[in-house]
Amino acid sequence: MNDGERISTNKITYNYKFIFKNGVEKEFNIELDSVTLNLIQAGNKAYPEWTKLSCFKCPNCILDKRQHEFCPIAVNMVDIIDYFSNLVSNESVTVIVTAEERKYMKRVTLQQGVSSLIGIYMVTSGCPILEQLKPMVRFHLPFATIEETKYRAISMYLLAQYFLYKNGNQPDWDLKKLAEAYENITLVNKSFYKRLRTVEVKDATLKAVIVLDIFADSVNFSIDSRMVDELDYLFKGYFKNLEVV
Repeated sequence: MNDGERISTNKITYNYKFIFKNGVEKEFNIELDSVTLNLIQAGNKAYPEWTKLSCFKCPNCILDKRQHEFCPIAVNMVDIIDYFSNLVSNESVTVIVTAEERKYMKRVTLQQGVSSLIGIYMVTSGCPILEQLKPMVRFHLPFATIEETKYRAISMYLLAQYFLYKNGNQPDWDLKKLAEAYENITLVNKSFYKRLRTVEVKDATLKAVIVLDIFADSVNFSIDSRMVDELDYLFKGYFKNLEVV
């Protein structure tokens, strides 16, 4: 069944609650379309100048500014930038993330909490470069370590190759194009960082983007240095089944 045939009225929801030391709480309710995994937005409103596509447009962006006046990522991020614009990144906060299946809670720096939050908003914005990361949003893992991110990214990519194979396309079993995909993601993160520098904000949101960039670079590095092979010890159970007894 393809997306056109699939009918679903369900939404995928995530709730992020930030609890500050002074007792102030701030919640972000995220609703995603269960089929497209696009963010469901409240409605049209006036957007600031920095959200326009032409403002530090990503060098690898394929959107035509004649058809897209605004950057889809920037539009999704307006409320987050507005709220966190005057907060400092190293402030300690408790972040509670509630999904339909489970709840996560962790004491982290504000930049770590914001980084986890904006990762969802960026990927579900409709940006064609970040479209490939949507499976990771569907199975969102807040506060993931670099090792966890590597594992999830590589696993997601290989599953995508299986679906390409099943549909008669040429799969990339050797992961040759995975590093290229993350190079494009890094370009988006760096360009968005430049965009945010035009806004009067403190360092919380800026450093959150840097955290995302570090994670993207870490996956790139692991592919380029063939560190993927270091994960083979996890799969010895599969190798044993091939041994002749």
